[in-house]
Amino acid sequence: MDLKKRSRLMQQFIFVGPTSLFFFVIVLIPFFLGLYYSFTSWNGISRHVEWTGLRNYIHIFTKDPSFLNSFWFTARFTFFGLVLTNLLGFMLAYVLTRKLFTRNLLRTVFFVPHVIGGLLLGFIWQFIFVRGFASVGQATGWSFFNLPWLGTGATSFWAIVIVFVWQNAGYLMVIYISAINNVPQGLIEASKVDGAGRMQALRHVTLPLVMPAVTVCLFLSISWSFKLFDLNLSLTKGGPFKATESVALNIYNEAYTISRFGMGSAKAMIFFVIVAIISLLQVRATKKREVEL
Repeated sequence: MDLKKRSRLMQQFIFVGPTSLFFFVIVLIPFFLGLYYSFTSWNGISRHVEWTGLRNYIHIFTKDPSFLNSFWFTARFTFFGLVLTNLLGFMLAYVLTRKLFTRNLLRTVFFVPHVIGGLLLGFIWQFIFVRGFASVGQATGWSFFNLPWLGTGATSFWAIVIVFVWQNAGYLMVIYISAINNVPQGLIEASKVDGAGRMQALRHVTLPLVMPAVTVCLFLSISWSFKLFDLNLSLTKGGPFKATESVALNIYNEAYTISRFGMGSAKAMIFFVIVAIISLLQVRATKKREVEL
């Protein structure tokens, strides 16, 4: 092997080696261990691991309504979280790419909630829903603020959606701003010369050209929505009566609260497969709509 090839291999090892090692240790090994434990009845502590085959998976689909209920909640939450977060993020980006005096300040204000951790955010909004809204409702008499926001399954669902959208819309806004700023102004001006209004230019020129950003934002929001955990834990703890228990929280309770690590691993594997399939379908569908200049 000549000196040039050896130098190139050494550079690849130096730059790629540590990352590959950490990926192998932190991601691949735990994943395959989880896959193995999903076929056992391990409690997470004992040295004895009993092989049970497909018993865990059969139990989940036939005798565990709590997992199916949590999946239905997560699916509904993902739909509304996905739509509302992307709509609000794009609307904010579209407005804040105009020539506004305070646009940089507003961009910062809308982005800051994403920096706050989910647990802290959940406790803050728990205080707002319980104390803040009650005080405003008492002062104004508006029924909206007097709702039992964390007291029923329906209102708790929308409470989590509101906080999720408030937290993540600003992050998607930044991505959409970057995409909108990269749309050639010449195309916008040409569409106006041809008689297109602002909404027509947005629909037929801007939107097709920002589809790569839409692909990224949809992927991120699907991932965030399905993996909902810390906000769910701190805001409602899955209540009332498990009406707002997400799949991630259900898996956590199964593995670490009930100490059925094997069952929790089986649920995690099912969850992984479903989310992977949905994400791949979403990326494939939106990639087809992308337009190249």
